Amino acid sequence: MESIWGKCQKSGNNSPVLSNNGPVITRLILNNSAQRRTDRPMKQTTFILVLSLVMTLGLPAHAAGCYADYKAKQDNPLRLHYGVAQINGACDAASAASELAPRLAAQGWTLLNVVSTFGDDGLAQRKDSAGQNYLRF
Repeated sequence: MESIWGKCQKSGNNSPVLSNNGPVITRLILNNSAQRRTDRPMKQTTFILVLSLVMTLGLPAHAAGCYADYKAKQDNPLRLHYGVAQINGACDAASAASELAPRLAAQGWTLLNVVSTFGDDGLAQRKDSAGQNYLRF
């Protein structure tokens, strides 16, 4: 077997060439138009997916808001209040009650009942009635 080092070409600094397949690598690097054509649809698809994700996450949080109006009480001395609160879970009275009860209890109030649940369109008409308890809890 003949040594590979004996056939190596010399470079300008008198050291052996590291690889003898330079033209092949150069051809692959410079002539990769087929590779570029297959990458383009992937890049476009990725861009569209990322753009749609950003647009979806960028929507305002209150776009599909759910609210509940409720009645609550405090003992010793007895105090009652009517309020409006935003609901994060399902938009029904049972879910609103299970979500509101701990919030109110943390401030010393007991939930008596959930009057109704509604969307953004019902907020303005209830603001005056709720007073200081409008979106407080």
